[in-house]
Amino acid sequence: MKLVTFTYEQQTRVGAVVDNEVIDTLDNPEIPSTMLEFLARGKSALAAMQQQIESGKGRLALNTVKLLAPVPNPQKFFGIGLNYADHISETGRERPEYPLFFNKQPSCIIAEGEAIHLPKVSEKLDYEGELAFVIGKRCRHVPEDQAHKVIAAYMIANDVTVRDWQIRTPTWTLGKSFDTHGPLGAYLVTADEVGDPHNLSIKTWVDDELRQNANTSEMLFNCYEMVAYLSTVMTLEAGDIISTGTPAGVGVRMKPRGYLKAGQTVKIEIEKLGELSNPVIDEPDNLALY
Repeated sequence: MKLVTFTYEQQTRVGAVVDNEVIDTLDNPEIPSTMLEFLARGKSALAAMQQQIESGKGRLALNTVKLLAPVPNPQKFFGIGLNYADHISETGRERPEYPLFFNKQPSCIIAEGEAIHLPKVSEKLDYEGELAFVIGKRCRHVPEDQAHKVIAAYMIANDVTVRDWQIRTPTWTLGKSFDTHGPLGAYLVTADEVGDPHNLSIKTWVDDELRQNANTSEMLFNCYEMVAYLSTVMTLEAGDIISTGTPAGVGVRMKPRGYLKAGQTVKIEIEKLGELSNPVIDEPDNLALY
């Protein structure tokens, strides 16, 4: 099942994509209106969505709705650094002994098609095509061999990074959390439809140039290990997002540097998950809020 958060006629709700249509759930009281509530309800919400799909009711043309980020307001948004051997090699860093997690602030999240801002304070804007997964239930101390049970779905993420701001703090958080630097989508694909998340091709283009070409089988720490590690420390909640790291081919390691410029488009494609495409524009002048 492909789940989406979308707006139609100024109302936002959860739906599912089937072919070129969105299943509209506005009049279905069994389906929550937000993705966080939908995920927290678990199997009952999925069953209600499946019944809605099979009923043939409430169908909207995909091109008539506005897709939002599938999970627009998670409680937590984690990334992981240095999780592909080829990426470690291109950075010249040592292989980490433990997963290197960092926070991306949820305010950075945008949807498929929305613009990534080239910030006024830096020209070192970089892309990182990644597989992300979403937690489906409140959990703590999850064993690795049980971790698949708490993952609800997968999606594409672009861990956009401002490289000079990344190195200003050891946690990397500032360089990872500029507004618009967390594209997600275009939809959530439920775990049953994805199957093995550790054997998916992942590719990133900047305009027509293929920059990254890898497979999730190359991850050092897999999705289930990440769940076990994080849940040792904290309670994970439905809707929490974990982005699983990027392979080689980032702009900062190209010669000359392949940083993003206004007017370019970043497209990420992951097997079974579709595409996530976002244009790059100069940061607008009218964003000051004070």
